[in-house]
Amino acid sequence: MGKLAVIRLRGGIGSHHSIRDTLRHLRLESKNACILIVDTPSVRGMLHKAKDYITFGEVDDAMVNLLYAKKSRPYLGRIKDAKGKEDFSRRFREVNGKKIMPFFRLANPRGGFERKGIKVGFNAGGALGDRGKDINRLLEKMINNDDIHGNEIISGKGTK
Repeated sequence: MGKLAVIRLRGGIGSHHSIRDTLRHLRLESKNACILIVDTPSVRGMLHKAKDYITFGEVDDAMVNLLYAKKSRPYLGRIKDAKGKEDFSRRFREVNGKKIMPFFRLANPRGGFERKGIKVGFNAGGALGDRGKDINRLLEKMINNDDIHGNEIISGKGTK
């Protein structure tokens, strides 16, 4: 069983409440949010239910390392409550000794999505549904677009 990368491509306006609940359980709250998840039959069922709002596929180890290196955000919240009873370990993931958020926020892909857009399945020339190994190419486009355009503006350091 390998790892799957799941990216939410469409918003939730007009969607059925059960699909919104499924996306919430997958921690895909906003567009261009990405998660890494282990491939199990129950996860496949959830992905099949939300296939009209997400794209997913098998991710390589090199792409996983690139996501952790470039797009991970540190978890700054509490680990336990004030009384020490409730554990908040579900809110973060520990990787290489660092506590990070369990999802990644990505930019729109450089060069756009596939020809028919985000309302058509991947097999029909669109962007939705199961991509298989082609998810790595989409992730690379989304990570590199953010590096080229977003970081200089957000940090306040201009190129001039």
